[in-house]
Amino acid sequence: MTTGYYSHPDCLLHEMGPHHPECSERLEAMEDQLILARIDGFLRRMEAPLATEEDLLLVHSRSHVDYVREHAPQSGYYAIDADTTMNSATWRAALRSAGGAVAAVDAVMRGDLDNAFCAARPPGHHAEPDRAMGFCFFNNVAIAAHHAVERHGLQRVVVIDFDVHHGNGTEAAFRDDPNVLMCSFFQHPFYPYSGADAPAQNMINLPMPAYTTGLQVREAIDMLWLPRLHAFQPELLVISAGFDAHREDDLGQMGLVEADYAWITGQLMDIAKRYAQGRIVSCLEGGYNLSALARSVVAHLRVLADI
Repeated sequence: MTTGYYSHPDCLLHEMGPHHPECSERLEAMEDQLILARIDGFLRRMEAPLATEEDLLLVHSRSHVDYVREHAPQSGYYAIDADTTMNSATWRAALRSAGGAVAAVDAVMRGDLDNAFCAARPPGHHAEPDRAMGFCFFNNVAIAAHHAVERHGLQRVVVIDFDVHHGNGTEAAFRDDPNVLMCSFFQHPFYPYSGADAPAQNMINLPMPAYTTGLQVREAIDMLWLPRLHAFQPELLVISAGFDAHREDDLGQMGLVEADYAWITGQLMDIAKRYAQGRIVSCLEGGYNLSALARSVVAHLRVLADI
């Protein structure tokens, strides 16, 4: 297997103030763990390019793109909300995050890579078409999936979201879209307090209470995700890979461990191999306990790279 690993130094420069959990140390911890686990040499390093405005407009309104661009400060910070702040590097970092996801889709569709992981920040799945929120500015996964449909002509794309928080922005981008099936689980009730009421027919939402274990998550995926995935027969899988449902992560209260992320990835690999020529693009979302995040990413990558 050839697994791409997309990142860029610009993604280290975005920061939202002292002690913010969504910090550059997340990427640094992942890099350290790749070396400790001795898997860094099995990955093909790729530089995340800058997304174009046309890429962003696949999902976001022009007014939203203009708002983020125009409010990027030359120095200091600009607060979009209580959790989501820009510094002078945020604009370029956000373009790298979205651009890496688009480039990964292109590389996987060309056959240059079997699959890819985008180790970029800021994350994206809370960003709605007209609003930045929840540490997110542009919805990287939604942009990647729309790119696959509109520019590569795919008719069946699956978006998987296993972050502890509901991907409200991604759901808003794809509600009732016949070309996209979205499968997610998330802690509920919990930020952003959405996803549990009247999901669209193309949404398989699994709201779960705090302290749900990995075994319970596996059972729900086996019963509720996998039949729909087999019926849908996706041509590409795009993953919002959040690792904050780990039992050591204080931003959530779920009970997953590395073995659960490996199992989930394995199930998705089986679907991809059967229907999508193995094509998967995975993008980092949450995960704020640095050790748990790094170990979980390694578990995810071991399965993607078949090592």
